[in-house]
Amino acid sequence: MELPCKLISRGLHVGRILILLTLLCVTALQPAFGQSFTVKDLGTLPGGIFSVARGINEHGQVVGFSETNGLSQSHAFLFENGAMVDLGTLPGADFGEATGINNRGQVVGFSGRIVRFEFAVFFEDGVIVKLPTLPGGGNNNNLATAINDLGQVVGQATTAGGDSHAFLFKRGVMVDLGTLPGGNFSRATGINDLGQVVGFSTTASGEHAFLFDDGVMVDLGTLPGGNFSRAFGINNRGQVVGESTIASGDLHAFLFDDGVMVDLGTLPGGTFSTAAAINDRGQVVGTSSTANTANLSRDHAFLFENGVMVDLGTLPGGDVSEALGINNHGEIVGSSDAPNALGHATLWTPAHEQSEHKEGGHQSDRDEGAQQQDSLSCSADLAGFNDALALPYSLASSSKLRALAGSAAKPRTGSVKHRCAQGDRPETSGLAWPECTAPYHSHPSANAA
Repeated sequence: MELPCKLISRGLHVGRILILLTLLCVTALQPAFGQSFTVKDLGTLPGGIFSVARGINEHGQVVGFSETNGLSQSHAFLFENGAMVDLGTLPGADFGEATGINNRGQVVGFSGRIVRFEFAVFFEDGVIVKLPTLPGGGNNNNLATAINDLGQVVGQATTAGGDSHAFLFKRGVMVDLGTLPGGNFSRATGINDLGQVVGFSTTASGEHAFLFDDGVMVDLGTLPGGNFSRAFGINNRGQVVGESTIASGDLHAFLFDDGVMVDLGTLPGGTFSTAAAINDRGQVVGTSSTANTANLSRDHAFLFENGVMVDLGTLPGGDVSEALGINNHGEIVGSSDAPNALGHATLWTPAHEQSEHKEGGHQSDRDEGAQQQDSLSCSADLAGFNDALALPYSLASSSKLRALAGSAAKPRTGSVKHRCAQGDRPETSGLAWPECTAPYHSHPSANAA
């Protein structure tokens, strides 16, 4: 089974970053453009030696997985209020992983007994529920990868014919999204609040990233000269990130926006990169190799913003790290190794969020969440949706992409009709599932140009 998260792989080169050690093993990082971060080790579940954080919502709740018994058993976790909580597994299962969380605190992932025999699952309020399979599909190789604020879930499931296809779980029904022409395999990896889905699919000529919108799966192609691509994330502006091969055969992170796939390059000295997530501010996170040291390539987590890829470094004394998720506050999650630690779930927090963070999440988020209960309704019209944010661009193609960035930085105003319908919930008795409403809004700073 190919896990939906990429485990730590390549890269180390701390360029233009000052590492300050503090008590409790917290490191402050000072990128070149002036934004500083603290990086925190989230630890593991009891008995574990390895953990990975996969996603973070606007309240600062983090999900992922942690080993609980050596390297043989992993459990999904939720990290909030300074503690890592074991979300458990399906009854009789050996392992479970959490892959995504929405702003209602609903979590998705997978759980099973042995590799390749797993179920897509949903966690809420201490309850884990198995999602349905595709019609006629089996109980193997099923996983949920993402959930939006309307409660729509995407992932991969086995078909009646034994192939694995991307699915969309909506209104209690599993929908087979099919494949690109000539393909027999697909996986959905991300969904935004407009219901647009991204992922990857085999084709007659190789594996390509796709965007599924209005019932149609569109091939996003590859970077110039490439023959392989995968999409991993999409924001509410419809910008897509992932990875693609280039003419040299190396794998590079990409940003797809307005029909153009842009190479984001690598960290200094690196040859490999992959982009895992993008927030509504256009900030991209992922992993890149760096300059080789003693013939070892060490991967580091990166943040790509305003045309610059910044090395986020590692936990103190670490060699490798990866970034897998980012929220609209700019908080980043992933994993990093450290002395005597194979790899631990890791949280990078921008300095401007330090005073804003309260126990249990952001105070502004909790206040705004309370206000939502009054007036949000299905088919809400979010007038004046503001995404006047800079488009990341690759330094390798600066002249062309600066032009793209200049165009994309102009405010896009107008209304966004959210495609929702009453009753997006699993057909499972006793499971609390929210009524269909307009999605959660992040605090005003998330929409600042």
